[in-house]
Amino acid sequence: MNDYPPIAAHGMVGDLQTAALVSSGGVVDWWCTPRFDSPSVFASLLDAARGGHCRLAVELPAGNGMTVRQLYLSDTAVLVTRFMAPGGVGEVADFMVPIDSPAPTGRHRLIRLARVVRGSLPFALDCRPRFDYGRAAHTLTLADEHCALFRGPGTDLCLQSTTGLPLRAEGDDVTARFTLRTGQAAAVVLTGTESGAPVPPRPSLEEVVDDLEACRSFWLSWLRSSTYHGRWQDMVNRSAITLKLLTYAPTGAPVAAATMGLPEQIGGERNWDYRYTWIRDAALSVRTLIDLGFRNEAHAFRRWLRDRIEARGDTGGDPLQIMYRVDGDPHLTEESLPHLEGYARSHPVRAGNAAAGQLQLDIYGEASDALVVGGDIGAIRGWKALTDVLDWLVDHWDQPDEGIWETRGGRQDFTYSRLMTWVAFDRGIKAATDFSRPADTARWTGARDAVFRQITEHGWHEKRKAFVQHYAADVLDASLLLMPKVGFLSPYDPDWLSTLDAMEEELVSDSLVYRYDPAASPDGLRGSEGTFNLCSFFYVEALARSGRLNQARYAFDKMLTYANHVGLFAEEIGPSGEQLGNFPQAFTHLALVTAAMALDEELTRADSGQRTDGHHRPATHGVTVPAEGAPREGTA
Repeated sequence: MNDYPPIAAHGMVGDLQTAALVSSGGVVDWWCTPRFDSPSVFASLLDAARGGHCRLAVELPAGNGMTVRQLYLSDTAVLVTRFMAPGGVGEVADFMVPIDSPAPTGRHRLIRLARVVRGSLPFALDCRPRFDYGRAAHTLTLADEHCALFRGPGTDLCLQSTTGLPLRAEGDDVTARFTLRTGQAAAVVLTGTESGAPVPPRPSLEEVVDDLEACRSFWLSWLRSSTYHGRWQDMVNRSAITLKLLTYAPTGAPVAAATMGLPEQIGGERNWDYRYTWIRDAALSVRTLIDLGFRNEAHAFRRWLRDRIEARGDTGGDPLQIMYRVDGDPHLTEESLPHLEGYARSHPVRAGNAAAGQLQLDIYGEASDALVVGGDIGAIRGWKALTDVLDWLVDHWDQPDEGIWETRGGRQDFTYSRLMTWVAFDRGIKAATDFSRPADTARWTGARDAVFRQITEHGWHEKRKAFVQHYAADVLDASLLLMPKVGFLSPYDPDWLSTLDAMEEELVSDSLVYRYDPAASPDGLRGSEGTFNLCSFFYVEALARSGRLNQARYAFDKMLTYANHVGLFAEEIGPSGEQLGNFPQAFTHLALVTAAMALDEELTRADSGQRTDGHHRPATHGVTVPAEGAPREGTA
């Protein structure tokens, strides 16, 4: 257990095609190249002995009094690990220069710049790559004391150092020991390439510094498009950068997280591969970036999504599957990697994701909203893709599915899935009217109204006075926190407020929110899980929109204390406040942004003297909602 740093003890750097995690001890313990979903080069986060890593850090004897701190350069993805000791202060800056291009590349550089700002400090470099998740052997060629080439299957890794950082071989690995004094610096550049690619030119220290400035300038320039100037600027900016870092620039497809196999329970089996593009997560991420003013990302994703729908062609299958690889490949065969012991012995470690074959009808609501939002659905190909989806959905919405949480306990009539099919029809009807486009709106309207009646009749549990997870149980589900947000009902509707009260009693623990109770609703998996950060932020937004501002602000401020030292969140929070699950997770960061925006809006309204006790109709982002107290029959 002591071989594994806490999941939260990491920052992330990336170039918009791949990403690496760097621990607060200066260890790159996760990096897959050339893409997010490629096999790993460094994966000691999943097996400390066999996974591979690259360590660059100050090395002093135990008990030396050294303190280590990690931070991002403000509003950038440049990660700095600082080593403060009695004999001096040094730091390692880790970064990747963004490749914001529609062309994928096999060449990716991870740059590590060491320098000392006071005194004198000894540094240690240990580079021990392990290709293909640690399954494949490699060969090492040490060209000279500043260039080492590791050759693996399909991928080579070239390690180059600047003057003052001599390399030496240690078996098939590379190490170095060197000392820097005040004002001195040295750099290591790790370049992943296709096998047999030419060795890149060795960079000078000046060129590395120029790359650092280019990386910094990219992020500062990108953030200028943000329209958010609210109370939580730093956290929202960090979340926006994280969402951008998790987006594959060549296609515009966001991945759910940078990692695979990190457990939802230490020692448990809930260890999944999140390096793929979920329609749901991606659509919500893009909507969040649009709300922040980043429209280029939205256009790219909509093109990717349209292409996925068109790729269905005449096969007769579902218009979409729930997830894809970043290039749109639908094949995500799941396999276990038994040679890896797993993070803190949490196994099995899985690569690929069998949930890709599940039926999750809610994705059509998120996809339709993503296609419509931003006002350019008038494009012919985009409109045809949307109508194809909705014409199919008219005939297929009324069936059980696996639901948003990808349970492996059998299909059910999940209320959230029905809710999002209502969203799909609602957005399509509105877009057809707004853009005067041809559509079978009569059928869409009939389906939308049927979905509404079914939810209000079967998704509502009279005894519990709440909307429930699925029609065959009385279990609560935090996904339904989105009911007011999507415009299905008003945040002041008595039935919604009753549902919110029931969730607070059953799913909320010290402002942290569980997805559902697995004991009451078996999901086909052993063990338990922590509270779900996505749901905790959705809870904040629901409280704010329902006029419970003091409660919302307290819950939000408390959630922010669970961020790690550089403002990142994993998927869940464990019983002792530890972060659990894959890291960092896009779902969590998009929900943080939407919660901040909603809370800002409601606090500003309250500060201006408008009432927030249910006597005004809240903003709904352009979605029409029924008046307070309106009956549940009919459509919103």
